[in-house]
Amino acid sequence: MEISDKAKKSMESLGLTNYEIRVYISLLFAGSNTASEISKKSGVPYSKIYDVLNSLYVRGWIYSDNQRPQNFFPKSPSNAVEAMMIEMENNLRSNKNVIINELMPIYEKTGLKEKPDIWVVSGLYNIAIKVTEIIQSTKEELLIAIPKIPENVVRSIQPVLRELFDKGVKIIILASDETNGDTVKAMSRVAEVRLKNDMFGGGVIGDSKHVLILLGEGKNDVVNSYDTIAIWAEHTGLASFAKDYFQYLWQDAKK
Repeated sequence: MEISDKAKKSMESLGLTNYEIRVYISLLFAGSNTASEISKKSGVPYSKIYDVLNSLYVRGWIYSDNQRPQNFFPKSPSNAVEAMMIEMENNLRSNKNVIINELMPIYEKTGLKEKPDIWVVSGLYNIAIKVTEIIQSTKEELLIAIPKIPENVVRSIQPVLRELFDKGVKIIILASDETNGDTVKAMSRVAEVRLKNDMFGGGVIGDSKHVLILLGEGKNDVVNSYDTIAIWAEHTGLASFAKDYFQYLWQDAKK
């Protein structure tokens, strides 16, 4: 009755104790058991077993019947995790309100202004590296807006996008209506794609916090020439502003 260390660590990251994990896994393999049987099979001391079972019941991982002796049953892992996520989201929302309502007035009285790190990235090569970093670090949602996408660029990022897609990351791409049909078809295999005419500028937004915005060409004083320039920041405020603008363009773009 063993599971992988990876699965155990994931359960621990959700807040389950070692005893809770052992009891739930024991029930998962057995289907149902009494408290005494669970204690024997899981190795959790009988003096602790009802505390552990009650904790799992409250968290939504198990349920029981009203028979004597009482039997305990495991809920499906998907339902249990979903219930725990809802609980965590509710706790986070509640704690967020308490913290913001009490601490923000104190912060505002100081007169301090938040200074996010905003960097200028110059040159296609450096911009491509930063875009790849953002894409690879995205866990939930990736937004890409590019005026015109060369086929070689699509080919270079396609494996990374495919990897994200396979992991369940939501990928949304807004491209110029001048983009090659085969290119659009290739992107559509891993992303939701829409086309828009008169696209100006572009950028990448990862998980609503990492953002890179293309600005066009600017003078590079180091080599006295003109390079493609972008700004990059890890800042939720700027990313939120960029995302709002992306969604504004997305609404009237062609599917």
